[in-house]
Amino acid sequence: MDCCGIADHHVGNGVCGCCGALRPRYKRLVDNIFPEDSEDGLVKANMEKLTFYALSAPEKLDRIGAYLAERLSRDVARHRYGYVCIAMEALDQLLMACHCQSINLFVESFLKMVAKLLESDKAALQILGTNSFIKFANIEEDTPSYHRSYDFFVSRFSEMCHSGHDDVTDRTKIRMAGIKGLQGVVRKTVNDELQANIWEPQHMDKIVPSLLFNLQQAEEAESRSPSPLQATEKEKESPAAVAEGCLRELLGRAVYGNIKNAIKPVLMHLDNHSLWEPKQFAVRCFKIIMYSVQSQHSHLVIQQLVGHLDANSKSIAKVRTGIVEVLSESAVIAAGGSVGPTVLEVFNTLLRHLRLSIDYELTGKYDSASNISNQIIKEHEERVFQEAVIKTIGAFANTLPAYQRSEVMLFIMGKVPLPTVHQALDVGKPGDNGNRMIQLMLLKSLLQVTIGFQSSNLLATLPTSFLEPLLSASLMEDAELRLLVIEILLSLIDRQGNRQKFSHVSIVPDISVLMLTVEKCSRQDTLFMKKHSQTLYRYIYMSCKQENNSRIHYDALYAMLALISVELANEEVVVDLIRVVLALQELSLTNEDNLPVWTCCAIHALSSAYLNLISQLTSLPAFCQHIQQVIEVRRKEALYLLPEGVFQAESSIPKSMDKLEKELLFLQSKISEVLAGSGYSSERLGVPYIPQFTEEDRLSKRKSIGETISLQVEVESRNSPEKEEKMPAEEITFETLKKAIDGGAMEEQERERRRQVVEKFQKAPFEEIAAHCGARATILQNKLNQIFEITIRPPPSPSGTITAAYGQTQSRSVPVYEMKFPDLCVY
Repeated sequence: MDCCGIADHHVGNGVCGCCGALRPRYKRLVDNIFPEDSEDGLVKANMEKLTFYALSAPEKLDRIGAYLAERLSRDVARHRYGYVCIAMEALDQLLMACHCQSINLFVESFLKMVAKLLESDKAALQILGTNSFIKFANIEEDTPSYHRSYDFFVSRFSEMCHSGHDDVTDRTKIRMAGIKGLQGVVRKTVNDELQANIWEPQHMDKIVPSLLFNLQQAEEAESRSPSPLQATEKEKESPAAVAEGCLRELLGRAVYGNIKNAIKPVLMHLDNHSLWEPKQFAVRCFKIIMYSVQSQHSHLVIQQLVGHLDANSKSIAKVRTGIVEVLSESAVIAAGGSVGPTVLEVFNTLLRHLRLSIDYELTGKYDSASNISNQIIKEHEERVFQEAVIKTIGAFANTLPAYQRSEVMLFIMGKVPLPTVHQALDVGKPGDNGNRMIQLMLLKSLLQVTIGFQSSNLLATLPTSFLEPLLSASLMEDAELRLLVIEILLSLIDRQGNRQKFSHVSIVPDISVLMLTVEKCSRQDTLFMKKHSQTLYRYIYMSCKQENNSRIHYDALYAMLALISVELANEEVVVDLIRVVLALQELSLTNEDNLPVWTCCAIHALSSAYLNLISQLTSLPAFCQHIQQVIEVRRKEALYLLPEGVFQAESSIPKSMDKLEKELLFLQSKISEVLAGSGYSSERLGVPYIPQFTEEDRLSKRKSIGETISLQVEVESRNSPEKEEKMPAEEITFETLKKAIDGGAMEEQERERRRQVVEKFQKAPFEEIAAHCGARATILQNKLNQIFEITIRPPPSPSGTITAAYGQTQSRSVPVYEMKFPDLCVY
């Protein structure tokens, strides 16, 4: 044993001892690769002999590896680092040259030597061991290994990534070595199912935070070098740059089942280090993630973020805002695959958090069950969060195909808390402010979804289940809500990009300067207008006469009229729109609703601007001439009836509206005559437009309940039940019914009668109104019964008389098919 020990010592110094010939050949070959002086480096000739021996006798590889490991351990302990480098170089060359089945046993010795170097406190040895491991990681082994473990290397490389070495240069080198080592572990194990599963949480919880820790250094590098093209070579080789490359490679290799384990440590790292606010680093991380993962898995990242938002539902607003803004940025990158199969679930989650934020803002605490708030809720921070959620909803919607976006629109509309027909929203009730805020935020979200949405089939995009509740919101008292509804409709109708060309109510002398994009109305659009046109007209009419309208409301309503004319108009629609505008002019003239003078003037200005536009769109000279004549007269004598007088020179508006001269008005008879000569329906234009009032009109808060009274009530409004009972029975004829429907002969009397009816229904007690209507309904039923008795009598005999059962003769009555029915009674 002593002889062998001496031989080992002398061989280590390049001197052959007396017992050298008795040593195994592989040991002699290994000893011979070491020079007498370590500075001379590896003896290449002897290294070639050792390599040839290893290839010729692969069963000796494990012994060669074990002996090299023994020498390396001894040299490390004796601080002979030159021989350590030579040993590692020899191991690397053997590893690269040998690919036999016995390589696994040699690899075990190799990994033990690498681990020995990594455990050293010397930076040079750690880097040396890492470089050898990286070379090993790039080798594709021919035979699998069932028992090899890389747990130590994951832990050690992760620890090196967080190195706090006193010397800045050595610290940077160690960190870069740690990152490259982790990259080597990933490359070695990620695609081999027989190797250790690197995707398990215990490994990912070490690898990912280590990479993110070094990525944070990139923030300072970016501030010095804003553009990657301007980065120096040194910055490109920084730990942050290497960590980013490693993270991209790791995520790029992730498959469906591994995404969750890779993303969860990212979320935990951002939480633990409070990196959601400011959001820059979080956004950077998830941009790297979204660009790196396979596109078919991007929706899994989104689901992880949405789930993390749920987990932080009671965190401060800044944290939730950061998560939502990261969601928004990620959705833009992921495009069509960002939402995945659970479309409505993502939107439902965002809307739920929007509602929670409103509750936090109103209650001032995160836990409604607790009276004590642990954290101070800042209202402006919650508002920022709400706007971020709305923006994110729009970002997600932009990634969806048309049919899914329509579903999302219907889904959001169903969440809006609108008053029902049977229960109007009472301003004085507690919680009304919360309802208003929810309505406001949901409609803003809906607007974000509709922006940029170009549907070729409005009939499918705007079904009745969506359009009716949306338009019911347009009649609410809140001016901001009404404006949002108009903007939503404008976004959906504008498919040619004409919206900005009608941004303000104005009279354009020549609309050719607007460069409008006009296409022929498609069949689907025609069907849409046939089904919903009357609803839209009524909505426009009712919206125009809201007392709290401002200029922006009339700008939006003008854009609505203009876009319908450009996008959806045919001859019938043009005629109906002109009827609506003339009805608005009549509304301002009579002012039965006691509208403010400014509102009446604004309606006149809106009518002027639209008729100027539609006259030029129809290209009828006579029509244009009449409109221009009226506009010129108004410009000279009544500027307050034009847009420039109402919206720009409000000082010109009078305190009261006197009766306007005929020259200042657009005449229905004149317009009918002009359009009839060009093939438009003069009969339809000759019928004044009257909106179809429904029970939902009371949501407008204008107390116009008298306008919704049914025809039966108006017919009998002049006669009270008591007077009717005392009056003798009169003969019921069609002339009598015609007079009852037509009302009084004089227009002033009719207006006065209607005013009294409205006033009665506004001020009278409910019981009195109910009794009054019930009595009148009974009287009307009696009259109808008398009419039915007349109409169901048997036809007359040829002789002109009918013999009754008792032998009495009865004078001949006019048969039903010969009766002359007035136009108003014919359906």
